[in-house]
Amino acid sequence: MIADIINIGDELLIGQVVNTNASYMAEKLNSIGINVRQISAVSDTRKHIRESINEGFKNADVLILTGGLGPTRDDITKHTLAEYFNSKMIIHEPTLKHVEEFFKLRGREITEINRRQAEVPDKCEPLFNANGTAPGMWFEKEGKILVSLPGVPFEMNGLMNDYVLPRLAAMNNGEVIIHKTVLTMGLGESFLSEIISGWEDALPKNIRLAYLPQPGIVRLRLTACGDNRKKTDNELNKQLEILLSLISDYVFGFDDDILENIVGTMLRQQGASICTAESCTGGYLAHKITSISGSSDYFKGAIISYSNELKEKLLGVEPKSLETFGAVSREVVEAMAVNARKQLDCTYALATSGIAGPAGGSKEKPVGTVWIALAGPNGVEAKHFLFGSNRERNIHVTALNALNILRKELQKNK
Repeated sequence: MIADIINIGDELLIGQVVNTNASYMAEKLNSIGINVRQISAVSDTRKHIRESINEGFKNADVLILTGGLGPTRDDITKHTLAEYFNSKMIIHEPTLKHVEEFFKLRGREITEINRRQAEVPDKCEPLFNANGTAPGMWFEKEGKILVSLPGVPFEMNGLMNDYVLPRLAAMNNGEVIIHKTVLTMGLGESFLSEIISGWEDALPKNIRLAYLPQPGIVRLRLTACGDNRKKTDNELNKQLEILLSLISDYVFGFDDDILENIVGTMLRQQGASICTAESCTGGYLAHKITSISGSSDYFKGAIISYSNELKEKLLGVEPKSLETFGAVSREVVEAMAVNARKQLDCTYALATSGIAGPAGGSKEKPVGTVWIALAGPNGVEAKHFLFGSNRERNIHVTALNALNILRKELQKNK
Protein backbone atom coordinates (compact mmCIF):
# COMPACT_ATOMS: atom_id res chain seq x y z
CA MET A 1 0.00 0.00 0.00
CA ILE A 2 1.06 3.55 -0.74
CA ALA A 3 0.07 6.52 1.42
CA ASP A 4 0.18 10.30 1.12
CA ILE A 5 0.24 12.50 4.22
CA ILE A 6 -1.45 15.90 3.94
CA ASN A 7 -0.98 18.27 6.88
CA ILE A 8 -3.38 21.22 6.75
CA GLY A 9 -2.73 24.59 8.34
CA ASP A 10 -1.36 28.02 7.48
CA GLU A 11 0.70 27.86 10.67
CA LEU A 12 2.82 25.12 9.06
CA LEU A 13 3.48 27.22 5.97
CA ILE A 14 4.61 30.36 7.78
CA GLY A 15 6.94 28.45 10.09
CA GLN A 16 4.93 29.20 13.23
CA VAL A 17 4.51 25.50 14.05
CA VAL A 18 6.98 22.69 13.37
CA ASN A 19 5.33 19.80 11.52
CA THR A 20 6.10 16.98 13.96
CA ASN A 21 2.93 15.14 12.90
CA ALA A 22 4.43 14.25 9.53
CA SER A 23 7.51 12.51 10.89
CA TYR A 24 5.48 10.58 13.47
CA MET A 25 2.91 9.42 10.92
CA ALA A 26 5.51 8.44 8.33
CA GLU A 27 7.44 6.37 10.85
CA LYS A 28 4.31 4.57 12.05
CA LEU A 29 3.07 3.87 8.52
CA ASN A 30 6.44 2.45 7.54
CA SER A 31 6.39 0.21 10.61
CA ILE A 32 3.30 -1.58 9.23
CA GLY A 33 4.68 -1.90 5.70
CA ILE A 34 3.04 1.11 4.07
CA ASN A 35 5.21 3.24 1.80
CA VAL A 36 4.77 6.99 2.17
CA ARG A 37 4.90 8.51 -1.31
CA GLN A 38 4.58 12.17 -0.40
CA ILE A 39 4.16 14.52 2.55
CA SER A 40 2.45 17.86 1.87
CA ALA A 41 1.68 20.90 4.00
CA VAL A 42 -1.26 22.84 2.56
CA SER A 43 -3.10 26.03 3.40
CA ASP A 44 -6.49 26.34 5.08
CA THR A 45 -8.36 26.84 1.80
CA ARG A 46 -10.97 24.62 0.18
CA LYS A 47 -9.25 24.84 -3.20
CA HIS A 48 -5.84 23.78 -1.91
CA ILE A 49 -7.27 20.94 0.19
CA ARG A 50 -9.32 19.59 -2.75
CA GLU A 51 -6.35 19.80 -5.12
CA SER A 52 -4.17 17.85 -2.69
CA ILE A 53 -6.83 15.16 -2.28
CA ASN A 54 -7.28 14.83 -6.04
CA GLU A 55 -3.54 14.44 -6.58
CA GLY A 56 -3.25 11.99 -3.70
CA PHE A 57 -6.04 9.76 -4.97
CA LYS A 58 -4.34 9.56 -8.38
CA ASN A 59 -1.14 8.17 -6.88
CA ALA A 60 -1.82 6.63 -3.46
CA ASP A 61 -4.11 4.07 -1.85
CA VAL A 62 -4.45 5.93 1.44
CA LEU A 63 -4.58 9.63 2.26
CA ILE A 64 -4.17 10.74 5.85
CA LEU A 65 -5.03 14.36 6.61
CA THR A 66 -4.43 16.30 9.80
CA GLY A 67 -5.72 19.67 10.92
CA GLY A 68 -8.70 21.93 10.48
CA LEU A 69 -11.20 19.93 12.57
CA GLY A 70 -11.74 22.50 15.32
CA PRO A 71 -15.02 24.36 15.96
CA THR A 72 -13.93 27.81 14.77
CA ARG A 73 -14.47 29.42 11.36
CA ASP A 74 -10.89 28.94 10.21
CA ASP A 75 -11.24 25.15 10.62
CA ILE A 76 -12.71 24.16 7.25
CA THR A 77 -11.43 20.62 6.67
CA LYS A 78 -14.58 18.84 7.82
CA HIS A 79 -16.89 20.90 5.62
CA THR A 80 -14.54 20.64 2.66
CA LEU A 81 -14.56 16.85 2.99
CA ALA A 82 -18.36 16.84 3.24
CA GLU A 83 -18.50 18.71 -0.07
CA TYR A 84 -15.85 16.47 -1.63
CA PHE A 85 -17.72 13.26 -0.76
CA ASN A 86 -21.18 14.75 -1.49
CA SER A 87 -22.18 14.36 2.14
CA LYS A 88 -24.54 16.21 4.41
CA MET A 89 -23.58 17.11 7.96
CA ILE A 90 -25.24 15.12 10.72
CA ILE A 91 -24.93 14.98 14.50
CA HIS A 92 -23.08 11.90 15.67
CA GLU A 93 -24.79 11.19 18.97
CA PRO A 94 -21.92 9.23 20.67
CA THR A 95 -19.56 12.12 19.89
CA LEU A 96 -22.06 14.68 21.18
CA LYS A 97 -22.36 12.76 24.45
CA HIS A 98 -18.57 12.64 24.72
CA VAL A 99 -18.27 16.39 24.07
CA GLU A 100 -20.85 17.18 26.74
CA GLU A 101 -19.09 14.95 29.29
CA PHE A 102 -15.72 16.40 28.28
CA PHE A 103 -16.77 19.92 29.25
CA LYS A 104 -18.78 18.83 32.30
CA LEU A 105 -15.74 17.08 33.80
CA ARG A 106 -13.76 20.30 33.41
CA GLY A 107 -16.46 22.41 35.01
CA ARG A 108 -17.04 24.39 31.83
CA GLU A 109 -20.27 25.28 30.11
CA ILE A 110 -20.71 23.77 26.65
CA THR A 111 -21.54 26.24 23.88
CA GLU A 112 -23.22 25.82 20.52
CA ILE A 113 -19.83 26.05 18.84
CA ASN A 114 -18.60 23.17 20.99
CA ARG A 115 -21.64 21.07 20.06
CA ARG A 116 -20.70 21.44 16.40
CA GLN A 117 -17.71 19.22 17.10
CA ALA A 118 -20.23 16.35 16.99
CA GLU A 119 -21.20 17.19 13.40
CA VAL A 120 -19.69 14.83 10.84
CA PRO A 121 -20.31 14.08 7.14
CA ASP A 122 -22.86 11.27 6.82
CA LYS A 123 -20.59 9.30 4.46
CA CYS A 124 -17.75 8.95 6.95
CA GLU A 125 -17.17 6.58 9.80
CA PRO A 126 -16.43 8.68 12.91
CA LEU A 127 -13.36 7.65 14.95
CA PHE A 128 -13.76 8.24 18.68
CA ASN A 129 -11.23 10.77 20.00
CA ALA A 130 -10.60 9.92 23.66
CA ASN A 131 -8.12 12.81 24.02
CA GLY A 132 -10.21 15.64 22.59
CA THR A 133 -13.55 16.65 21.17
CA ALA A 134 -12.95 16.46 17.41
CA PRO A 135 -13.55 12.91 16.10
CA GLY A 136 -11.45 11.45 13.36
CA MET A 137 -13.19 10.55 10.09
CA TRP A 138 -12.71 7.50 7.87
CA PHE A 139 -13.92 7.74 4.24
CA GLU A 140 -13.77 5.12 1.48
CA LYS A 141 -14.34 5.81 -2.20
CA GLU A 142 -13.69 3.56 -5.20
CA GLY A 143 -11.21 1.41 -3.31
CA LYS A 144 -9.33 4.41 -1.85
CA ILE A 145 -9.19 5.45 1.80
CA LEU A 146 -9.09 8.94 3.26
CA VAL A 147 -8.63 9.46 6.99
CA SER A 148 -8.95 12.90 8.56
CA LEU A 149 -7.44 13.45 12.02
CA PRO A 150 -7.08 16.39 14.42
CA GLY A 151 -3.86 18.37 14.12
CA VAL A 152 -3.16 18.40 17.87
CA PRO A 153 -0.28 15.89 18.12
CA PHE A 154 -1.41 13.86 21.15
CA GLU A 155 -4.95 13.62 19.73
CA MET A 156 -3.61 12.51 16.34
CA ASN A 157 -1.28 9.99 18.01
CA GLY A 158 -4.14 8.40 19.92
CA LEU A 159 -6.35 8.00 16.87
CA MET A 160 -3.47 6.65 14.76
CA ASN A 161 -2.60 4.02 17.37
CA ASP A 162 -6.15 3.08 18.36
CA TYR A 163 -7.81 2.93 14.94
CA VAL A 164 -5.85 3.87 11.85
CA LEU A 165 -2.71 1.74 12.14
CA PRO A 166 -4.45 -1.51 13.23
CA ARG A 167 -6.99 -1.27 10.38
CA LEU A 168 -4.44 -0.42 7.71
CA ALA A 169 -2.08 -3.15 8.93
CA ALA A 170 -4.88 -5.72 8.58
CA MET A 171 -5.50 -4.56 5.01
CA ASN A 172 -1.86 -4.56 3.92
CA ASN A 173 -1.48 -8.26 2.99
CA GLY A 174 1.56 -8.84 5.21
CA GLU A 175 3.89 -6.46 3.40
CA VAL A 176 6.79 -5.28 5.57
CA ILE A 177 9.26 -2.40 5.48
CA ILE A 178 12.26 -2.61 7.79
CA HIS A 179 14.75 0.21 8.39
CA LYS A 180 18.17 -0.04 9.99
CA THR A 181 20.34 3.04 10.43
CA VAL A 182 24.10 2.86 10.96
CA LEU A 183 25.65 5.91 12.68
CA THR A 184 29.18 6.86 11.63
CA MET A 185 31.79 9.48 12.49
CA GLY A 186 35.19 10.30 11.07
CA LEU A 187 34.51 10.19 7.32
CA GLY A 188 32.40 12.33 5.01
CA GLU A 189 29.70 10.74 2.87
CA SER A 190 31.79 10.82 -0.31
CA PHE A 191 34.65 8.93 1.38
CA LEU A 192 32.24 6.41 2.87
CA SER A 193 30.67 5.97 -0.55
CA GLU A 194 34.03 5.08 -2.07
CA ILE A 195 34.70 2.43 0.59
CA ILE A 196 31.32 0.73 0.27
CA SER A 197 30.61 1.28 -3.45
CA GLY A 198 31.12 -2.39 -4.39
CA TRP A 199 28.82 -3.56 -1.61
CA GLU A 200 26.24 -0.91 -2.51
CA ASP A 201 26.21 -1.93 -6.18
CA ALA A 202 25.60 -5.56 -5.19
CA LEU A 203 22.62 -4.87 -2.90
CA PRO A 204 19.51 -6.96 -3.66
CA LYS A 205 16.70 -5.11 -5.43
CA ASN A 206 14.52 -5.12 -2.31
CA ILE A 207 17.17 -3.34 -0.19
CA ARG A 208 18.21 0.25 -0.74
CA LEU A 209 20.70 2.60 0.92
CA ALA A 210 20.36 6.28 1.78
CA TYR A 211 23.09 8.67 2.97
CA LEU A 212 21.90 11.10 5.67
CA PRO A 213 24.70 13.53 6.54
CA GLN A 214 24.57 16.06 9.37
CA PRO A 215 27.34 18.04 11.09
CA GLY A 216 29.94 15.57 12.32
CA ILE A 217 27.87 12.46 11.59
CA VAL A 218 26.81 10.46 8.54
CA ARG A 219 23.86 8.13 8.95
CA LEU A 220 23.53 5.21 6.56
CA ARG A 221 19.93 4.00 6.38
CA LEU A 222 19.18 0.57 4.98
CA THR A 223 15.58 -0.09 3.95
CA ALA A 224 14.36 -3.59 3.13
CA CYS A 225 10.95 -4.45 1.67
CA GLY A 226 9.31 -7.87 1.48
CA ASP A 227 6.27 -10.01 2.17
CA ASN A 228 7.74 -12.01 5.05
CA ARG A 229 9.13 -10.25 8.11
CA LYS A 230 11.52 -12.98 9.20
CA LYS A 231 12.95 -13.50 5.72
CA THR A 232 13.25 -9.76 5.08
CA ASP A 233 14.89 -9.20 8.46
CA ASN A 234 17.43 -11.97 7.75
CA GLU A 235 18.27 -10.45 4.36
CA LEU A 236 18.77 -7.04 5.91
CA ASN A 237 20.97 -8.38 8.73
CA LYS A 238 23.14 -10.23 6.21
CA GLN A 239 23.81 -7.01 4.29
CA LEU A 240 24.32 -5.10 7.54
CA GLU A 241 27.00 -7.57 8.60
CA ILE A 242 28.89 -7.04 5.34
CA LEU A 243 28.60 -3.26 5.67
CA LEU A 244 29.94 -3.27 9.23
CA SER A 245 32.94 -5.35 8.17
CA LEU A 246 33.88 -2.55 5.75
CA ILE A 247 33.42 0.48 8.01
CA SER A 248 33.60 -0.82 11.59
CA ASP A 249 36.22 1.78 12.57
CA TYR A 250 33.74 4.58 11.90
CA VAL A 251 30.54 3.13 13.40
CA PHE A 252 29.47 4.35 16.84
CA GLY A 253 25.84 3.29 17.05
CA PHE A 254 22.56 2.41 15.40
CA ASP A 255 19.10 3.88 14.80
CA ASP A 256 18.22 6.38 17.57
CA ASP A 257 21.46 6.03 19.57
CA ILE A 258 23.09 9.27 20.68
CA LEU A 259 26.81 9.49 21.36
CA GLU A 260 26.59 11.06 24.81
CA ASN A 261 24.30 8.26 25.98
CA ILE A 262 26.57 5.56 24.54
CA VAL A 263 29.58 7.09 26.30
CA GLY A 264 27.66 7.50 29.55
CA THR A 265 26.59 3.86 29.54
CA MET A 266 30.18 2.73 28.96
CA LEU A 267 31.49 4.93 31.78
CA ARG A 268 28.88 3.59 34.17
CA GLN A 269 29.58 -0.02 33.21
CA GLN A 270 33.32 0.48 33.78
CA GLY A 271 32.90 2.42 37.00
CA ALA A 272 34.78 5.33 35.45
CA SER A 273 34.33 9.10 35.73
CA ILE A 274 34.82 12.02 33.35
CA CYS A 275 35.42 15.77 33.59
CA THR A 276 36.04 18.45 30.97
CA ALA A 277 38.42 21.38 30.55
CA GLU A 278 36.94 23.58 27.84
CA SER A 279 38.04 26.61 25.94
CA CYS A 280 36.49 26.85 22.45
CA THR A 281 33.43 24.76 23.38
CA GLY A 282 32.58 27.05 26.30
CA GLY A 283 30.83 24.36 28.35
CA TYR A 284 28.94 22.79 25.45
CA LEU A 285 30.79 19.50 25.88
CA ALA A 286 29.78 19.35 29.55
CA HIS A 287 26.22 20.21 28.50
CA LYS A 288 26.14 17.27 26.09
CA ILE A 289 27.34 14.89 28.78
CA THR A 290 24.90 16.16 31.42
CA SER A 291 21.93 16.12 29.03
CA ILE A 292 21.66 12.42 29.86
CA SER A 293 19.60 11.44 32.88
CA GLY A 294 21.81 9.85 35.54
CA SER A 295 24.99 11.50 34.27
CA SER A 296 25.85 12.39 37.88
CA ASP A 297 26.94 8.76 38.19
CA TYR A 298 30.05 9.50 36.14
CA PHE A 299 30.38 13.24 35.45
CA LYS A 300 32.44 15.14 38.04
CA GLY A 301 32.43 18.68 36.63
CA ALA A 302 33.98 21.13 34.19
CA ILE A 303 36.52 23.93 34.13
CA ILE A 304 35.71 26.48 31.43
CA SER A 305 39.00 28.28 30.96
CA TYR A 306 38.22 30.57 28.05
CA SER A 307 41.02 33.04 28.74
CA ASN A 308 44.74 32.31 28.90
CA GLU A 309 44.75 33.75 32.42
CA LEU A 310 42.34 31.07 33.65
CA LYS A 311 44.21 28.37 31.77
CA GLU A 312 47.18 29.31 33.93
CA LYS A 313 45.33 29.87 37.24
CA LEU A 314 42.79 27.05 37.14
CA LEU A 315 44.54 24.45 35.03
CA GLY A 316 48.19 25.09 35.71
CA VAL A 317 49.14 25.63 32.07
CA GLU A 318 52.67 27.04 31.91
CA PRO A 319 52.85 30.66 30.70
CA LYS A 320 55.83 29.65 28.56
CA SER A 321 53.70 27.06 26.73
CA LEU A 322 51.02 29.63 26.00
CA GLU A 323 53.64 32.12 24.82
CA THR A 324 55.60 29.64 22.70
CA PHE A 325 52.86 27.45 21.22
CA GLY A 326 49.67 29.46 21.70
CA ALA A 327 46.45 28.44 23.39
CA VAL A 328 45.41 26.38 20.38
CA SER A 329 48.16 23.79 20.43
CA ARG A 330 48.92 20.21 21.38
CA GLU A 331 51.06 21.29 24.31
CA VAL A 332 48.41 23.48 25.90
CA VAL A 333 45.42 21.19 25.37
CA GLU A 334 47.32 18.22 26.77
CA ALA A 335 48.26 20.24 29.87
CA MET A 336 44.61 21.26 30.26
CA ALA A 337 43.47 17.63 30.18
CA VAL A 338 46.18 16.29 32.50
CA ASN A 339 45.69 18.98 35.13
CA ALA A 340 41.88 18.86 34.99
CA ARG A 341 42.05 15.13 35.65
CA LYS A 342 44.21 15.74 38.69
CA GLN A 343 42.20 18.63 40.10
CA LEU A 344 38.80 17.04 39.62
CA ASP A 345 39.99 13.53 40.51
CA CYS A 346 38.54 11.79 37.46
CA THR A 347 39.35 8.64 35.54
CA TYR A 348 39.30 10.63 32.31
CA ALA A 349 39.45 14.29 31.32
CA LEU A 350 38.60 15.78 27.95
CA ALA A 351 40.04 19.16 26.93
CA THR A 352 39.22 21.38 23.96
CA SER A 353 40.96 24.41 22.55
CA GLY A 354 40.36 25.94 19.15
CA ILE A 355 39.38 28.88 16.97
CA ALA A 356 35.61 28.61 16.61
CA GLY A 357 35.36 31.68 14.39
CA PRO A 358 34.33 33.47 12.40
CA ALA A 359 37.09 35.83 13.62
CA GLY A 360 40.41 35.04 15.23
CA GLY A 361 42.13 32.88 12.64
CA SER A 362 45.57 33.28 11.09
CA LYS A 363 47.51 31.77 8.21
CA GLU A 364 49.13 29.25 10.55
CA LYS A 365 45.94 28.56 12.51
CA PRO A 366 42.87 29.25 10.37
CA VAL A 367 39.34 29.42 11.74
CA GLY A 368 38.19 25.90 12.51
CA THR A 369 41.54 24.77 13.91
CA VAL A 370 40.82 22.63 16.98
CA TRP A 371 42.84 20.49 19.36
CA ILE A 372 41.15 17.86 21.55
CA ALA A 373 43.00 15.97 24.28
CA LEU A 374 42.04 12.99 26.41
CA ALA A 375 43.90 12.25 29.62
CA GLY A 376 43.36 8.92 31.37
CA PRO A 377 45.05 6.00 33.10
CA ASN A 378 47.11 5.31 29.97
CA GLY A 379 48.44 8.85 29.64
CA VAL A 380 47.37 11.74 27.45
CA GLU A 381 46.79 12.00 23.72
CA ALA A 382 45.78 14.97 21.58
CA LYS A 383 44.27 15.17 18.10
CA HIS A 384 44.22 18.02 15.62
CA PHE A 385 41.18 18.93 13.48
CA LEU A 386 40.26 21.49 10.81
CA PHE A 387 36.50 21.96 10.78
CA GLY A 388 35.58 25.10 8.83
CA SER A 389 34.33 28.63 9.34
CA ASN A 390 30.88 28.23 10.96
CA ARG A 391 31.13 28.95 14.70
CA GLU A 392 28.05 27.05 15.85
CA ARG A 393 28.95 24.03 13.75
CA ASN A 394 32.56 24.07 14.96
CA ILE A 395 31.50 24.02 18.61
CA HIS A 396 29.02 21.21 18.00
CA VAL A 397 31.40 19.05 15.95
CA THR A 398 34.23 19.58 18.44
CA ALA A 399 32.05 18.23 21.25
CA LEU A 400 31.00 15.23 19.15
CA ASN A 401 34.59 14.38 18.25
CA ALA A 402 35.67 14.70 21.87
CA LEU A 403 32.98 12.24 22.93
CA ASN A 404 33.96 9.88 20.14
CA ILE A 405 37.61 9.96 21.22
CA LEU A 406 36.47 8.98 24.71
CA ARG A 407 34.23 6.25 23.30
CA LYS A 408 37.10 4.69 21.39
CA GLU A 409 39.28 4.72 24.51
CA LEU A 410 36.55 3.10 26.59
CA GLN A 411 36.03 0.52 23.84
CA LYS A 412 39.55 -0.76 24.46
CA ASN A 413 38.55 -1.78 27.99
CA LYS A 414 35.67 -4.00 26.91
